[in-house]
Amino acid sequence: MSDPLVRRAEDVEYEDVGAADGMAKGVLVGEDQGAPNLAIRRFTLEPGGSVPKHTNEIEHEQHVLAGKYTVGIEGEEYEVEAGDSLHIPAGAVHWYRNDGDEEGAFLCAVPAGDDAIELVEE
Repeated sequence: MSDPLVRRAEDVEYEDVGAADGMAKGVLVGEDQGAPNLAIRRFTLEPGGSVPKHTNEIEHEQHVLAGKYTVGIEGEEYEVEAGDSLHIPAGAVHWYRNDGDEEGAFLCAVPAGDDAIELVEE
């Protein structure tokens, strides 16, 4: 059994997501914090920011915390906003775009472990 954990917001470090324009990621809880099975990450997407088409080896469950932005999944576009939730299957081609004037933010829960990301050529 792992140890209980309460992690304060000010203790989370955010880093820019390499292939994206205007996206940052912070791992709220994951393997480094003693969670062996799942990771919860928080992403922000600046106004005008975008993430190119890509795939991941693992599924994603997401919950929109703030803002409005567009998510593309398998060729369909979805306008999402605070309170919406998404399931992105493993291997699904997906992307993000924030055409609004406020920052978007979402939580993303994923299985623990490595996740290979592959950019998709257009």
